[in-house]
Amino acid sequence: MAETLRGRFAGIDLDELVDWPVVRTWLYWGMFWLLVTPSIGVALSGLFNYPDYLGTTLGLTFGRLRPVHVNGVIFGAFSSLFIGECYYLVPRLCGVRVPWPRWSVSLAWLWNISVAAALISLPFGENHGLEAGEFPLFAKIPIFLVVAVATAQFLIAIGRRLEPPLYVALWYLIGAFVWTTMNLVLGIILPYTISGINSAAFHGLYIHYIVGLWLTPAGYVLIYNFLPLSVHNPIYGHKLSLVGFWSLALFYPFVGIHHYLYSPIADWAETIAIVTSMLLIIPVWTVLVNFFGTVKGRWEAFGQNLPAKFLIMGALMYLAGCFQGSTEALRSIQQPTHFTDFVISHSHLTVFGTFVVWAMGGLVYVWPRACGRELWSFTMGNWAFWLITVGISTMGLVLTAAGLQQGFQWMAGTEWLDTVISMRPYWLVRTVGGITMDIGMTLLVINLMMTALTRPAEVAEGPAFGAAPVPAGGANR
Repeated sequence: MAETLRGRFAGIDLDELVDWPVVRTWLYWGMFWLLVTPSIGVALSGLFNYPDYLGTTLGLTFGRLRPVHVNGVIFGAFSSLFIGECYYLVPRLCGVRVPWPRWSVSLAWLWNISVAAALISLPFGENHGLEAGEFPLFAKIPIFLVVAVATAQFLIAIGRRLEPPLYVALWYLIGAFVWTTMNLVLGIILPYTISGINSAAFHGLYIHYIVGLWLTPAGYVLIYNFLPLSVHNPIYGHKLSLVGFWSLALFYPFVGIHHYLYSPIADWAETIAIVTSMLLIIPVWTVLVNFFGTVKGRWEAFGQNLPAKFLIMGALMYLAGCFQGSTEALRSIQQPTHFTDFVISHSHLTVFGTFVVWAMGGLVYVWPRACGRELWSFTMGNWAFWLITVGISTMGLVLTAAGLQQGFQWMAGTEWLDTVISMRPYWLVRTVGGITMDIGMTLLVINLMMTALTRPAEVAEGPAFGAAPVPAGGANR
């Protein structure tokens, strides 16, 4: 369906502004990482019940493989999908092409080869010991350069936009790329320049800047762009968008130390982290009200709208995960939950259940348009959605229950080994949930690959590059 554009956008074919080879390159890599890095997490979870099933090789131990999983999901699966989708949405929201197009495919290859080389090096002990920053310098520096160049590309495109007002997705995009460019500098210098308790404090800031100033605003970019498009409704509240953006920018930079309560870090710094963690309820609730308000009046077609289903499911996981994150920052709640699976539940519900799922929602919307044909199988896509939903929901629930039980057992003086034994049924269910998610992601990638390989359907009105049917999210409007 042709788009009806007004003002300075009138008469412009927005899809013609998109550099499709760039988008496809990033998304191909993102789908590759979707298959690989969560599967490493499933393999890791099996070690809790069967510690020796991978053998005794040092490179296959939990401590060596966990950073492969964490960094692979963040910098491989999510970031590749997000950046690829940014190359789609920025020209469409600005009405101008992204500059330096000849660089963009090379940036995708540089990023992903660097990530692959770093992930291969981690099992061999090349680790800086900085969570979500374990990569060696030979990978950190190229990743920083790619983010810096992409930041410049997007800022120039935004500066050349046809209309002065900035859509909310662009606010968050500017924040995500500018904040992360600065944070990656911290990640490069931190292992060499700061030591002792100050290193721990800055580590808390760094990891939360990755989560809160990269993953979070990046996720908001995707859902604020693709949810209104997929349900054919305008965003519910512009003022809510303002509240959500500025409260995130003001509160999130201080929350990182909330993982270090009861530590030698200054008590006033811990208290600030607790207060700002609770204040994060403001951006969480405002954006969620905005998302659900955007779908108002469109729920009757929701079952056939795959992108919207992924986006709204991710929003529900965001609600649950952020409630956990804020409450576990309280001293009274952290006492029984710290070092338990409760924290692992929170990280999976937010990083995967929210941000990776939002990236998959954008992927399902963009990929048929990037291939110029309809989604190969809505039924397979729906199976993928439900398998992923059931898997991450099961994992979140079982890890929350396990963490609470184990924490209160420790407080009651139960021997540590006895608490480990009581966790084994929970860990087995967790592994089954992870396998379920992996099957779902595999079906999703197969579906999208078949979409790319299938001949485009004949269109009565002539070729409409990027068109997709209602099951894949509807035509652009």
